Amino acid sequence: MTMKTVAAVCAIATLALSPLAVSLAQAQEATEIQLTYSKGQFQPNELRASADKPITLRLKNLDAKAMEFESKSLRVEKVVAANSEGVINVRAQKPGRYEFYDDFNEKARGALVVQ
Repeated sequence: MTMKTVAAVCAIATLALSPLAVSLAQAQEATEIQLTYSKGQFQPNELRASADKPITLRLKNLDAKAMEFESKSLRVEKVVAANSEGVINVRAQKPGRYEFYDDFNEKARGALVVQ
């Protein structure tokens, strides 16, 4: 293999990996938000995040029973076992108010405000 061939192969490989590199960079830029579920309620019950940026919710369930974080507008759902923590990855969102709730206890409600 000549040096030109090796250089060409490296250039093609670099171009092919570019979307992966972009995805990894975007994942690293995610806004991380802590959320607690205790006594059947979300704390805080209103979250804030920047628009057009991925969001990682770290949900700590302090109750003695499982709960299911669900949001139709965010298109996410996640069951979090009793006394444990779950991670919920949310795609970048446009500005707006996105409601969420515990599917096992629909009185437990909250909102993500994206600005």
